[in-house]
Amino acid sequence: MAKKQGFNPYLPSWEYIPDGEPYVFEGRVYVYGSHDRFNGHAFCLNDYVCWSAPEDNLADWRYEGVIYQTTDDPLNPDGSMCLYAPDVTVGPDGRYYLYYVLDKVPVVSVAVCDKPGGKYEFYGYVKYADGTRLGERDGDEPQFDPGVLTEGENTYLYTGFCAYGDQSRHGAMATVLGPDMLTIAEEPVFVAPSQPYSKGSGFEGYEFFEAPSIRKRGDTYYLIYSSISMHELCYATSKHPTRGFTYQGVIVSNCDLHINTYKPGDQPMYYGGNNHGSITQINGEWYIFYHRHTNGTAFCRQGCIERIEFRGDGTIPQVEITSCGPNGGPLEGRGEYPAYLACHLFCKDQEMYTGGFGPMGAWMDSRFPKITQDGRDGDEETGYIANMTDSATAGFKYFACGGVTRIKIKVRGYCQGAFEVKTSWDGPALGRIPVGFTNVWKEYTTEVAIPDGIQALYLTYTGHGGASLASFTLE
Repeated sequence: MAKKQGFNPYLPSWEYIPDGEPYVFEGRVYVYGSHDRFNGHAFCLNDYVCWSAPEDNLADWRYEGVIYQTTDDPLNPDGSMCLYAPDVTVGPDGRYYLYYVLDKVPVVSVAVCDKPGGKYEFYGYVKYADGTRLGERDGDEPQFDPGVLTEGENTYLYTGFCAYGDQSRHGAMATVLGPDMLTIAEEPVFVAPSQPYSKGSGFEGYEFFEAPSIRKRGDTYYLIYSSISMHELCYATSKHPTRGFTYQGVIVSNCDLHINTYKPGDQPMYYGGNNHGSITQINGEWYIFYHRHTNGTAFCRQGCIERIEFRGDGTIPQVEITSCGPNGGPLEGRGEYPAYLACHLFCKDQEMYTGGFGPMGAWMDSRFPKITQDGRDGDEETGYIANMTDSATAGFKYFACGGVTRIKIKVRGYCQGAFEVKTSWDGPALGRIPVGFTNVWKEYTTEVAIPDGIQALYLTYTGHGGASLASFTLE
């Protein structure tokens, strides 16, 4: 039996796990993140769950179940606050410690478990030696988005949220905790500046916004974070965990901004929004975990993975967003693929941000295509692309094509037009598939000659009404 292929998003299309923090524990990759609700009205409405995969197969994900409930924190008995982005580290005692912040308090909570994917139990709050909780002492800045790294007896805790222009927030903070995983051994220091305090820092234009995550490679600490542009994960490096971080660049943008190899660098290819994730080494290769936005809102985010490379000097070139990232190479240029694997989604009305990000983005109204699903949150309904009106384009990268002579698509909707088949976003149509009104999924076919080799595939709708695209088949 052929090995299953890995796709983006890497979890089932009905699962919404953003803010992914990946780790390899006991030969498996575990991903910890917050948990969005399909059609939810806010971020992170669901309990924490965990998924894991064998280190040698990023296509074979297993659901570990609910690992921590919204109501497990003593500050949140009625569940009125959400569990925001968490992180996990192994303490000096070999236990697994889960760090998180509730959405309306400025303190860091901690839970603990004996195994990586088990049920975590509330443990305490990060605090000063006198018992005052971090974030509540006079002069403390609010805690947010904890990232953690344990070395020996010390745990380094990175936190912060700094909106553009907010002079009350100075940047990402690093706090050193002692062996009990709660008590502060070294008080917070700022390691990456916020926008008002970035002049002369080297971070200008890429200042710290949120989502600090820390990893170590060799003797170098990598601080991964979301910049004030939100859609990009940037990084800074240092030889010391709490000082001397130098801005290095962008690792990934969830609208593929800055990439100028296949399109202009300032052109978005997907509807971006906040981003959060980290890097890790899996089976000898390094990957970046990040998330994308679906359903035309800010609140339905899905995890994605791309393989990254390190240059000789330890820097990381920005990677393209793809449909095949977890696969480690192109997908087979044969067979049926679901449309929700689209890494590019756009139309003639260009928009960098998805809905819900205020003046910086349009609500994803009837002009814009979107990845969505039928049913309700938790229903195991396969995702599809809805609202493909005239000029809407879905792009998929990459496929190892050989002898492809026919494409089938599965479509429904009040539409009268055709899908053009292309191998680049602005290239010529290699084939045309007429489609018509239908309330049920219907297959349409055309003969088409896709050139042999590694190819992208773009499907552009032209015509009246709006089509939904469920899948395409290469034959």
